[in-house]
Amino acid sequence: MNPFKTILILAFAFLAVFGEATLSAPRHWLGAQIDLLPALMIYAALNAGLPTIALLALFGGIWFDTLSANPLGISILPLAAIGWPVYLRRDLILRDLPFAQFVLGAAASAVAPVLTLLLLLSGGKELLLGWGTLWQWIVMTAVGAVATPFIFSLMDACNRALGYQERIEPGFRLDREIRRSRKKL
Repeated sequence: MNPFKTILILAFAFLAVFGEATLSAPRHWLGAQIDLLPALMIYAALNAGLPTIALLALFGGIWFDTLSANPLGISILPLAAIGWPVYLRRDLILRDLPFAQFVLGAAASAVAPVLTLLLLLSGGKELLLGWGTLWQWIVMTAVGAVATPFIFSLMDACNRALGYQERIEPGFRLDREIRRSRKKL
């Protein structure tokens, strides 16, 4: 496993959570808070290992809950529930196609708030649910779906620019000279 990819994913998660908390313009324009962690979890599940998924769910969930009104740790389980099934079936998913990334991002961005809402309701919290909740869920799903292909391209560009690229050399070089001598018997 590449530790640089894990560090890059966690750094992007930190910046995404910080940006979501400090930038209020998208929240006012759209009427809903956007969440990029489910889209990033899709990237991590398709391109990284299981420890990276666990670290992203743990740290991303704690960072998100720290800067939101959620109880601390409530977002860890929904993020892990998104990453685990995608990780198990990642060999069957066409991870390089933007349409597949779009669909997976939409599904993850739709499932994460629903699971968080179910956890909050099962914990006995009284929530304000209404038509505004439906609008926020639709906006979060749409923004997460659109953001996922961009996250894939951004993370791949950062990994190519900053990460170690393995150099593959063929077994036979064309510029190699073979010396042969004749032995006299």
